[in-house]
Amino acid sequence: MPLPKRPRPRTPRLRALRLKRRPRQPGERAAARGPRFRLTQRRRRRLVQAVMLGCVLALAPATWMHAVADSRIRTVAEVPARDVAVVFGAGLWSGRPTPYLAHRLDAAAELYRAGKVKVVLVTGDNSREEYDEPDAMRTYLVARGVPDGRIVSDYAGFDTWDSCVRAKKIFGVDRAVLVTQGFHVRRAVALCGAAGVESYGVGVAEPHDATWYYGGIREVFASGKAAVEAVVRPDPMFLGPAETGVAEALAAGGGAR
Repeated sequence: MPLPKRPRPRTPRLRALRLKRRPRQPGERAAARGPRFRLTQRRRRRLVQAVMLGCVLALAPATWMHAVADSRIRTVAEVPARDVAVVFGAGLWSGRPTPYLAHRLDAAAELYRAGKVKVVLVTGDNSREEYDEPDAMRTYLVARGVPDGRIVSDYAGFDTWDSCVRAKKIFGVDRAVLVTQGFHVRRAVALCGAAGVESYGVGVAEPHDATWYYGGIREVFASGKAAVEAVVRPDPMFLGPAETGVAEALAAGGGAR
C-alpha cells in the first residue's frame, strides 16, 4: 500500500534587500560622466558669429533676387508693352495644364487681348514623347483666342535658366514680359536679366494653398542655384541651332523684336 504524500513545507520568500548607496563625494559625479565641454564666453561668441554668417549666406541669393527684380514686377494692367511674352511650364495632369500653368496661360492670353504683347513664347519640357508641355500650352492658348500663328514653342525649356538662355540665344528675344506665379517671378526676372533678356514680370496671384507654400519654400533653395547660374552662366541642357519662329511671328503681325 503506497504511503501518503507528505505536504511540501513552504519556505518564506525573502524580500529583495534595498542596499543604501553611499552618497557621492563632490567631484565623483563629474568624474563618472567624463569631461564636460565647457562653453566659454569666447566659444559662445564664435558660435553666434558662425550662425549669423550661415544665415547671411543662406539669405544672400534671395536678397539679390529681390534687389534685381522687385522694381520690375507688374500686374497685367500695369506692365509695359513688349513684343514677346514668355510663359514658363508648370506641369501637366493627364496631358492638360495643371491649374497653376493654366493660370499663367490665362494671364498671357489676357496680355495678348489687351495688346500688351504680340507673340507668346511657351517654354517647357518635352524630354519624353508622352509628355509635351509646349503643345499642351499652345492648345490651351488657342482655345482662349490667341492665334496659333502668334504662339512659338520652345521644347527644351527644362528649367528657368534654360528657358531664359534659349529665349535669348535660340529665339533672339531681347525684351519680354515673363508670366509665372508670384513666388517664382523674381527668380525668372533675375535669371533672364543675367541671360541678356531685359524683362518685366507678371506675378500671377494664387490662393495660399499647399502648392503655394511648397513653391515658396522651394524658391528659398532655388535662389542659391540661381545665383550660381547667374555668375557661372552655363549653357542650357540643350542649346541647338537658332530658330526663326519668334521673328517670323512678329513679321507676320507687324511687330519688331
